Amino acid sequence: MRPGDLNALNALSIPTVHPNADRAVCAVTRPDLDADAYVGQLWVIGFDGQPARRITRGFCDSAPAFSPDGRLLAFLRSAPGQAPQVMIMAADGGEPLTVTDQPLGVSEFRFSPDSRRLAFMAAVAEDGRYGSIAGVDAGHEDPRLIDRLQFQLDGVGYVADQRRHLFVVDVPDPGSEPPVVPVGRAAREGRTVRLVPEATQLSSGDYNHSGLTWSGESIITAVSRHEDRDRDLRCDLYAYTPGTDVPRRLTDSMTGPSALGSPCVVGDQVYFVGIDLGPRGLDIAGVNAAVCVVPAAGGSTRMLTDPSLVCIEGQLVGDGDGVLALDQVRGNCQVVKVTAAGEKQRWALPGSALSVGVGGSKRVAVLATPRSPGELISLDAPHQSLTDFGGRLAAEAIIPQEQLATAEDGTLVHGWLLRPAGDGPHPVVLMIHGGPFAAYSANFFDEAQVLAAAGYAVVMCNPRGSAGYGFDHGRAAKGALGDVDVVDVLAFLDHCLAADATLDGTRVGVMGGSYGGFLSAWLIAQSQRFTAAIVERGYLDGRSMIGAADIGWFFPFEYQGSLAAIDQRSPLYQVHRVQTPTLVIHSERDLRCPVSVAERYYTELKMRGVETRLLVFPGEGHELSRSGTPQHRRQRFEHILTWWGEHFAS
Repeated sequence: MRPGDLNALNALSIPTVHPNADRAVCAVTRPDLDADAYVGQLWVIGFDGQPARRITRGFCDSAPAFSPDGRLLAFLRSAPGQAPQVMIMAADGGEPLTVTDQPLGVSEFRFSPDSRRLAFMAAVAEDGRYGSIAGVDAGHEDPRLIDRLQFQLDGVGYVADQRRHLFVVDVPDPGSEPPVVPVGRAAREGRTVRLVPEATQLSSGDYNHSGLTWSGESIITAVSRHEDRDRDLRCDLYAYTPGTDVPRRLTDSMTGPSALGSPCVVGDQVYFVGIDLGPRGLDIAGVNAAVCVVPAAGGSTRMLTDPSLVCIEGQLVGDGDGVLALDQVRGNCQVVKVTAAGEKQRWALPGSALSVGVGGSKRVAVLATPRSPGELISLDAPHQSLTDFGGRLAAEAIIPQEQLATAEDGTLVHGWLLRPAGDGPHPVVLMIHGGPFAAYSANFFDEAQVLAAAGYAVVMCNPRGSAGYGFDHGRAAKGALGDVDVVDVLAFLDHCLAADATLDGTRVGVMGGSYGGFLSAWLIAQSQRFTAAIVERGYLDGRSMIGAADIGWFFPFEYQGSLAAIDQRSPLYQVHRVQTPTLVIHSERDLRCPVSVAERYYTELKMRGVETRLLVFPGEGHELSRSGTPQHRRQRFEHILTWWGEHFAS
């Protein structure tokens, strides 16, 4: 893959399967370099062997869902400069009808069980904010008076003045006569026509809601409403019923798991993804989430999967007497079916499941493989792909080679080596993932593919602190950042250099983002073995994050401990030891790892005479490499390749 191939990086949405089990629909979205935006439409994939077919032509259509009765297909549509709104169309095709007109857009929606209503989530602007008063732009709004710890979020900005709330709207008939906007005499007489049905707001107040599902006449969602919610991460499920003022609480995160969202009703039970945050409600370091269940009528909550072994990710989907979920295992997500009695079935797939869908008796999944970012497969025949959206990239994909190294203390370190074409010797880039509670896999990864296509061998592993290897492995990094993880990544690097004679051990670079930026910066402060480094959106000083980062009030303490311990393992405080040429990459609007710390790190290097550059992207946040504007993503790749080209030159 080359930087200009971003146009071919198709991503499939969570699939929706028609209740007749004869077809699925996915949104297929890609970065478009010409539009410098993400574009996508809905595609129907039949189970009869016919090729996938595009069925909408919007600028960016996403999140499709069939109604339970199978008559309708709903989805979100957005256009340049416009917020996403809910659209509906007949399930067998036709022109879509707009259902919502929320000023800040709709983030998610669900049909009611009888298909007659839609519940949806939308951010509600405080009066005077975000264009709610014509002519008042962001620079002329009133000042914000802040009195809480949790006041910002990367990718969003300030949160207290745009809380996400629940709405309900009646589903119109897409075959009905469209409304006509009055003109001429009718317009002069003041006649008005509502172009979309009127929605009813169910929730209000200083609360942020996440995830939604129907249970009879009620809508269940995850929300923090407890008194001390500003000082912990706890969240509970509540049921909102139209016509009532106070929601009904279903779970108690003070005594049980905290809800991460994704509620799903099966029969009289509510399944959800939950996590044990400990007695303070903040213990997130290396903790696995679980499938949990609580009676819809209320009662005790149970964890159905073992968080010491199983790491649940993503969204739950109802399947008969239980739900389908994703379990992160050694870099790949396997599909598991979980019932009220526990795990019932598991699909070990030739890749990593990204999402699942169920309709009638049909189960499907979006599967990432070493050759494709994602294809739709049937779980009845998991080795057979129903689509070929990654075909353009597959022909030149470089297949990762699985490796298993042994650290000096006996720990096994799992990972992969991508070796470029040719006999070598190949310069080597050690890539380190973020998190640290995340994981690399063998599946198509644009960053590794771009480097390998340019002639660089890519070494990437999942050191202690990574997800998918059990509780002890993920927990090992708590209080040990820059310790056990360093041991593991260096052992893996040395293993790959010794195992493959085509790798050039005299030309080795290191790069990583976020936590990976931390570890890259820490490594070059401890060793001179690296030819050059790239430190991207780095977690470079925990003390400086406090009050400046959205997670700064808890993350440094949970992973590193006291302020003294945070300072002791601060790459910024070790910068005087760095001699390695270093490219620092950051984004102006990064609220996870603020740009000011990267600027300090770069300036310290520059003042000490270290070869360094600072690459800053305007308008971007922490997720630049994954969801930044397409042109910025392309330019980022080009700068990275230029840097390595200069420093790996023979």
